[in-house]
Amino acid sequence: MPKIDNDKFYTSALKQYGKSARGVNWSSQESQEIRFKTILELLPQDLSKYNIGDAGCGFGDFYSYMIIHNKKPKNYLGIDSLAQMCTIAKAQTKSDILHLNICQDKLPTQDYYICSGALNILTHFESYLFIQNCYKSSKNGFIFNVLYGDKESQTYNYMNKYHVEKIAKDLGVVNVVLRDDYLLHDITIGFFK
Repeated sequence: MPKIDNDKFYTSALKQYGKSARGVNWSSQESQEIRFKTILELLPQDLSKYNIGDAGCGFGDFYSYMIIHNKKPKNYLGIDSLAQMCTIAKAQTKSDILHLNICQDKLPTQDYYICSGALNILTHFESYLFIQNCYKSSKNGFIFNVLYGDKESQTYNYMNKYHVEKIAKDLGVVNVVLRDDYLLHDITIGFFK
């Protein structure tokens, strides 16, 4: 079971803040974009040759960020567990958007998977399943961010370097890149093949 109800967590934010960074529970558009920038820095410079899967895509804002920064991928695929998010993302990106449970459902193979924020309200076990599925469904790697630290929270999921290293070892990750230099209590991780 999630720590909190995923549907309520996001639908209440969407209702209160609309289609915005706050509508997917980021504290601000600036903090969302800082995370996107960090993920983009770990992807190849020329994305035109790669298919990118966005796990927990929300409104498809990462796709819009890539386009604004002249980093259009060969193909973009968004995946989200909330039907309402999928509808908005499809309209916003004009791309394929799948309504799937990333912890349970088979994912299409992509060159890279990315995830920004979707792990923040999952349990450690759910996070493991999510990361495992995205990593195994990628040809080259999975890049994701998560709240960083040893905090115990009834709402949010925090990971520390020990958790990351254990997951990487369990999955046989060849190359792990950690970035914790951009926001307090946040980490971006690249699991590369």
